Amino acid sequence: MGVGRGFIIVPAMVYLLGMPTAVVIGTSLFQIIFVSANITILQAANNQTVDIVLAVILLVGAVIGAQIDARIGSKLQGDHLRGLLALIVLLVCGRISYELIILPGEFYSISSAILS
Repeated sequence: MGVGRGFIIVPAMVYLLGMPTAVVIGTSLFQIIFVSANITILQAANNQTVDIVLAVILLVGAVIGAQIDARIGSKLQGDHLRGLLALIVLLVCGRISYELIILPGEFYSISSAILS
């Protein structure tokens, strides 16, 4: 399922396994390290190239985002974090439903996808 599996794994660990929210967040991020590293190595081996600029941009964004998320996460209680996860899942479901119902202006154009 890739990195998006967090929408399934995180609630399962919280509600089915009864793990504390702080432990679930760390466990989910730890799992993503291996998935991301595996896909990066396979992609580089398949294409015989690595986009250094993209890698640096992603690393800088990840480092800054992790620092911000750690500070915000330490100030919120587990119930609030679970509520935010539920809100994000609902927003993603709403966006997917919207894209399934509304027909695009042009079927074979990428410009409409970029603008939305």
